[in-house]
Amino acid sequence: MKKVGFLLLLMILSMGISACSSGDAASSVKVGISGSDTTIWDYVAEKAKKEGIDVEIVRFSDYVQPNLALAEGEIDVNAFQTVSYFDAFIKEHDLDLTPIATTVIAPMGLYSEKYDSVDDLPDGATIALPKEATNMGRGLLLLQEAGLIKLVDDFDGNGSIDKIAENPKNIQIETLVAAQTPRVLPDVDASIINNGIAVDAGFSPLEDSIYHEDETATPYINIIAVQTKDKDDEVLNKLAEIYQSDDVADFIMEERNGNSIPTFVPLSKIGY
Repeated sequence: MKKVGFLLLLMILSMGISACSSGDAASSVKVGISGSDTTIWDYVAEKAKKEGIDVEIVRFSDYVQPNLALAEGEIDVNAFQTVSYFDAFIKEHDLDLTPIATTVIAPMGLYSEKYDSVDDLPDGATIALPKEATNMGRGLLLLQEAGLIKLVDDFDGNGSIDKIAENPKNIQIETLVAAQTPRVLPDVDASIINNGIAVDAGFSPLEDSIYHEDETATPYINIIAVQTKDKDDEVLNKLAEIYQSDDVADFIMEERNGNSIPTFVPLSKIGY
């Protein structure tokens, strides 16, 4: 009897240990990002820790591995990409992933050394535009949002000058490689500059551009993605909720100086 009782006690202890381990695992989340800057997620991780969620940040050096690692279950969440890139990637690689939250937008901006607003641009103004297809498409959408042009109704996001349906101010488009767009500012009326290139050139989209993307540029909002089977997971959704808190938004604005803008819009706004 003593032996049976001892074995029963061991079984109970084993079950208890398993339950604790399972609980700990459920509260531990591996978050994949691209690049070495973990500042924002370090801040989120500190907040999450107070809510019983242990966040491990996994850094990747490219834009391919974070999605593949997520699909393989090597990480639980990733947060590094725009919804446009995400949609194209999961379609190309046939991955069963889905967004659970939006995070920030790194706004593309229209800059000028000659004019202080879009309204000041004269008829026939020359605007420099990145010539790479995706960048050009994004730039054309920015010009449309600024009210300078109108694109064809079936515009698919890929850049091409012939996609301009209406050009009431006879804007002259000068296309060049993205890296050159800040350098031509003295020679054009305005230039569309990618976020990263603008920051490297010493510009802030919020402070220095005469127009920039906001949450209406839905294809370029960044997301938190998970495996589709985990889209309703309480811990992962709690982490997303923590990211979208007001003080995280304030921290992002202060830390990034407007180079990344918190954009916490509903998933329905980005097509999910």
